[in-house]
Amino acid sequence: MASVRETTLTDSEGVLLEPDGATTGVLVLSGSSGRIETDRCRMLASHGVAAASIRYFGGPGQPGEARLIPLETFDGVLADLHARYQRLVVLGTSWGAQAALLLGTLHPEIDAVVGISPTYVSWAGLSDERPQRSSWTLRGEQVPFVPFDDEAIEEAVKEADGELPSFCEAYLSALEKYADRVPAATIPVERIAGDVVLVAGGGDALWPSVLAAEAVRRRRTAHDLETIVVTHPDAGHRVVLPGEPALPLSQRLAWGGSEAADRELGLRAWPEIAAIL
Repeated sequence: MASVRETTLTDSEGVLLEPDGATTGVLVLSGSSGRIETDRCRMLASHGVAAASIRYFGGPGQPGEARLIPLETFDGVLADLHARYQRLVVLGTSWGAQAALLLGTLHPEIDAVVGISPTYVSWAGLSDERPQRSSWTLRGEQVPFVPFDDEAIEEAVKEADGELPSFCEAYLSALEKYADRVPAATIPVERIAGDVVLVAGGGDALWPSVLAAEAVRRRRTAHDLETIVVTHPDAGHRVVLPGEPALPLSQRLAWGGSEAADRELGLRAWPEIAAIL
């Protein structure tokens, strides 16, 4: 195995792992936890790929919650990876998949986007503040978004009766309730010049990621663009790629699936992901 240099990123809180001889650089984005994806970066580096992950909210000078995050937050690390490596990829999970798809529409230098447990629209920011505001800004303006259905969220918590709530139906309800907001909030994935690989579990209890992946594929197909979608009927929201440790179970919400199914989906997806790296 090639030696790997691990660097702490100081300009934007994060980490960069660089194997000797790497020709591809990957920006790895976490979901709504905001964590730095060190384990996933190490796994990618073990395959000869340079991988960086940054904290894009909750860090110094950043929004404390997943809302009103400037998409320009990612410009510096993308430019650095693009300068260092021949190929540039963004790999995001959940909320990070939302960011990855948006970045793919804005940066033609991105050669591929991987979205794990994706969405096809931009959502309101994760915050108790009302009125709701977008998760993202671009050049100082809010990116159009679909608001949450607060009543459906309250109902999901009530129905859970002390167990971990599933919000999949609440997301579906929001798409129906705010149908007039969906067209503007839909991510214009036909603008992504590079490859797109989406990974989604049919047992995702957090949000309807298979529905989202298929919506992305249909939109790109209408523009004669290929999209690879990898699914597993029993996998949930947390997909585990080969060689990764499983994430601890959430203490706040249901992810669905099982470790076995989540790992099986990761195993199915890995050849497609590896091919674009």
